[in-house]
Amino acid sequence: MFKDMELSKDVMIGFKQYLVHHMADAPIDLSVSVLTMGYWPHYTPAEVLLPPEMVKLQEIFKVFYLNKYNGRKLQWHTSLGHCVVKAHFPLGKKELQVSLFQTLVLLLFNSEDSFSFMEIQQATGIEDSELKRTLQSLACGKARVLAKQPKGKDVEDGDMFLFNKEFKHKLFRIKINQVQMKETPEENTNTTERVFQDRQYQIDAAIVRIMKTRRSLSHNLLITECYEQLKFPVKPSDLKKRIESLIDRDYMERDAENTQQYQYVA
Repeated sequence: MFKDMELSKDVMIGFKQYLVHHMADAPIDLSVSVLTMGYWPHYTPAEVLLPPEMVKLQEIFKVFYLNKYNGRKLQWHTSLGHCVVKAHFPLGKKELQVSLFQTLVLLLFNSEDSFSFMEIQQATGIEDSELKRTLQSLACGKARVLAKQPKGKDVEDGDMFLFNKEFKHKLFRIKINQVQMKETPEENTNTTERVFQDRQYQIDAAIVRIMKTRRSLSHNLLITECYEQLKFPVKPSDLKKRIESLIDRDYMERDAENTQQYQYVA
């Protein structure tokens, strides 16, 4: 995880230089963290409608990154994005630290002072329950940059949302936290299973890499070397399952005289 963050810093230095020649007047200061699947929690990609300026920057970054790292695949996770938005209220200018979903909602109010829930949903493409949590954070929390009609703590399909012209806050930069959705035990179990499925490829690759180098290895030594190479926690029983799977697929085999010894199959 720490390695991903360090590499992302280096990638962004190169991207900023690349951007000077391809979009010097970019209206948005884009920063991207490229994370390795399998080393991070699993997140389901959310399809939303981004402004043209964001889409253009995404495409420029994609071309830059894939030219630098040929053969890789980028998958954007908009639910993890966050922004700093400059806001001009009648009572003063502010900077809002918000999520990407909150940003998509706020940008709509550059053109109109009020929108219905359904209009916001159509304009942003944010999923129903996610949008309700997003609007709740903007109109029902401590920093109410939007006003809701009718008033209340919950967001309903028929609600209207207005730019809060009376908004004021003692701080210049304000962080508006997203309302967190509680994960059920069943969802937690499903998340854990998806994470393990994502990590199976890394486990298989590590086992094959070790066996290709060592050619022959005992079960205990193979498990030990796997723990040294893998950067995430794995149960011995899960490693054993991956070994059995590789044996079934003829990547390796058990020694004919010692079942605790493995041979690499070229």
